[in-house]
Amino acid sequence: MTSLAPLAERMRPSSLDEYVGQQHLVGQNAILRKAIESGNLPSLILWGPPGVGKTTLAYIISQQLSRPFFSLSAINSGVKEVREVIEKAVKLKEEKENLPILFIDEIHRFSKSQQDSLLGAVERGLVTLIGATTENPSFEVISALLSRCQVYILKPLTADDLVELLNRALKEDTHLSRKQVEIKEHEALLRLSGGDARKLLNILELVINASEKDEIEITNELVLEHVQQNLALYDKAGEQHYDIISAFIKSIRGSDPNAAVYWLARMIAGGEDPLFIARRLLILASEDIGNANPNALLLANNCFQAVNVIGWPESRIILSQTVTYLASSPKSNASYEAINKAQDLVAKTGDLPVPLPIRNAPTQLMKNIGYGKDYKYSHAYEGNFEEQEYFPDKLSGTLLYDPGNNTSEQKLRERLKSLWKNKYNY
Repeated sequence: MTSLAPLAERMRPSSLDEYVGQQHLVGQNAILRKAIESGNLPSLILWGPPGVGKTTLAYIISQQLSRPFFSLSAINSGVKEVREVIEKAVKLKEEKENLPILFIDEIHRFSKSQQDSLLGAVERGLVTLIGATTENPSFEVISALLSRCQVYILKPLTADDLVELLNRALKEDTHLSRKQVEIKEHEALLRLSGGDARKLLNILELVINASEKDEIEITNELVLEHVQQNLALYDKAGEQHYDIISAFIKSIRGSDPNAAVYWLARMIAGGEDPLFIARRLLILASEDIGNANPNALLLANNCFQAVNVIGWPESRIILSQTVTYLASSPKSNASYEAINKAQDLVAKTGDLPVPLPIRNAPTQLMKNIGYGKDYKYSHAYEGNFEEQEYFPDKLSGTLLYDPGNNTSEQKLRERLKSLWKNKYNY
């Protein structure tokens, strides 16, 4: 038994047709499958939760394209290891061999200098980079590198996907197929795995190996009996990560500072990155509080900066202050809704012309044809306001920002009413 590789490794698929899940990317006629089959594969970032097949997909791509596969982990690799891979790629190019795929797991953990070391090779096409990350690459990958990569979002595996993996393992694995195993209940297996295929298969193997019989009925009770309960505790790389940050955000949005600080403590106990927490508070301060209390964004931004400077463990005090303040603050998502409405409107009407009076007129020709003519400079009028049209004519009177029902925004609403009279339906 000890000489066997783990079940998750033994069941790793070797082709796209064996790959389970992510049909929006690799199903028939899906966007990433087309890119692979055409051979015109760009550098890319695979973004998704743990255990959904990022590493496996990268390896399958290399096999399908018959290209060397170099794999680095951001945890134990640095600039030196990246340069060594690039040197190997240069030799392959000189020998007119297929250029390699460089897979970097947890690329979000690479520092700026480490990511910078990749740029030249990616730009020159010496390597095709495939990065894997569980974090939003917009925050964690430098813009110069991100702009040279396509980002593909991998979705959590569904219950059907996970059950398919279990059934396939029982049928196809040379060791398990010798036993007569029937899964009577799936709930505990699925819950304890947290949607992570690797963890799911390892739990299945653990439960089967714990029995000396060749005929095994797997029930929820049997699974819970043999699997250590700490699998269900907070795991910053697993399902609990997403559940607890969700509970945390919703507690603040729901104005419950007591629950919010509890979930903060749960994340702290689980070793969550303090900057990840602070960044989520920044987003919430604008999305869920906005103009109901503009100071919220200022405090959240100061919190992010302070956590970055102070470090751990003192940062927990700063986080607690910010969390309890944001949770206790009045709430409004009016500005968030405004940009959503505006973007929807632009998608439908994005080609409407800018009204002549508010166009820029840097040249005499532009002035001659009416650019900037009759523009009313607000500060030249009483109260620093004079009514004029700022929308394209077809959108005149469109209400996008509807101030929320709170003291601060009610004042904004009254001011806007007094300025615009009946033009907007405030």
